[in-house]
Amino acid sequence: MSGRDLAIDLGSVNVLVYQQGRGIVLNEPTVVAMHSRSGQVVAVGNDAWHQISQSPGNLVPVRPIPRGVITDFELTREMLRLVLRKVGANARLQRPRAVVVVPASITKVERKAVEDAVSQAGARSVMLVEEPLAAAVGAGLPIHEPIGNLVVDVGGGSTEAGVVAMGGLVNHTSAQVGGSDMDAAIQRLLRSRYGVTIGDVTAERIKIAMGSAYPAADATPVRVRGREVTTGVPRIVTIAPGEVREALGDTVQAVVDVAKRALSESPPELAHDVLERGIFLTGGGGLLRGLEMRLSQECEVPVHLTEQPLQTVALGAGRLLEFLPDYRSAFVAARKWG
Repeated sequence: MSGRDLAIDLGSVNVLVYQQGRGIVLNEPTVVAMHSRSGQVVAVGNDAWHQISQSPGNLVPVRPIPRGVITDFELTREMLRLVLRKVGANARLQRPRAVVVVPASITKVERKAVEDAVSQAGARSVMLVEEPLAAAVGAGLPIHEPIGNLVVDVGGGSTEAGVVAMGGLVNHTSAQVGGSDMDAAIQRLLRSRYGVTIGDVTAERIKIAMGSAYPAADATPVRVRGREVTTGVPRIVTIAPGEVREALGDTVQAVVDVAKRALSESPPELAHDVLERGIFLTGGGGLLRGLEMRLSQECEVPVHLTEQPLQTVALGAGRLLEFLPDYRSAFVAARKWG
């Protein structure tokens, strides 16, 4: 691998880029600013939000990879082209090779869409690695040993769980729920119970401030500013931690069910390893207060939150990039690698 090569965690909410020898060089929202009339992509990531705020009538935000799967190929390709330009890696004579993280559950057609988008955006060649495997590497787990390691990655648009052993993914489960669904649940709570609308940013702040998967003794009510649905007039309401926990209940249970399925479907000898070693929790959604305790209680195993949940997958993909010969068996696809 050359020093300009990249590892890309192409998430529903954020895209992270790891550059060989430099570490993570980009961590920005997976969003593009698109011209409302021409459909042209103007900016990506933080630049997109800035330009939209400057020209709200002409530009609209679009997220081209909901639930971790490409839904708009052209937009994704243009977004990736701008991402590569941001990290200085798409010059004609500087075309990098790229390791790209994909959900373990995507189809062959969806995998090919990722390969094509990254290649057409400027990569010389592309390798794909499954998300739970990248997370296990990022968490520092001994994936090459005959020991079962269960990783649960709660992302923005989906949750993936997989048991890793002997350098590969033994089994995996997933659900189309994640941190964004928690935000949406909080928005529904405010609208249905108080007749107040709030934006995505406010909902996320509430989730971080008082969201939980398990009752917390130190939780306190929070005052929230929104707009009345009927009049549009600004209004402040006070919501209690229990209300938010109840609103998040379905999403949290779906995450728990993913972990339980992965454990129950594991080969007995690897499931025994998990019972002893525990579950390794990662992803932004893994930071939800009390989720470790809830998973531990329902799965009846210890649960360990990784050191850098938001970056674990990208760091794992980066390690695969840095030590390619040691991890070649981990990759699920390669195109003209060289």
